[in-house]
Amino acid sequence: MIRLATTADAAAIATIYNHYVSSSTITFEEQVVGSDEMAQRIASVGAQLPWYVFERDGGILGYAYATPWRARSAYRFSVESTVYLAHECVGQGIGRQLYSALIEDLRRRQLQVVIGGIAQPNDASVALHERLGFEKAAMFKRVGRKFDRWIDVGYWELQLQEE
Repeated sequence: MIRLATTADAAAIATIYNHYVSSSTITFEEQVVGSDEMAQRIASVGAQLPWYVFERDGGILGYAYATPWRARSAYRFSVESTVYLAHECVGQGIGRQLYSALIEDLRRRQLQVVIGGIAQPNDASVALHERLGFEKAAMFKRVGRKFDRWIDVGYWELQLQEE
């Protein structure tokens, strides 16, 4: 079941996220995030933009959300999207379902573009974005450093509305 996330989901979301914080360069966050901090993030963004969770048998298996792309007013129709899955659930189609629900919600909100930033290499995330219609827009070289190595970040965009 896909549903809107609440702050009550923060502990489960933090558990999923912290796996990637501790073991990968998928996120540039370097310190694990506590449940209280995650609840605050959900509450602050969730007031304006959606957070979704994929729930099965009472457990959260993944989540997806959107945040404002930039702070300036003219950017108000652009958002950045994120999706994370419990590492044991990768490859089961959950990410695609979550992202599809998020994208449809963003379209209903009359947003114009959704941008996905992907630390490289990440072939699975690139494939997910491109299957959903995102197109590669930019590649920034060595913009992040984690685990003593430089990381490139590519950006994929999806136009949500016709002109």
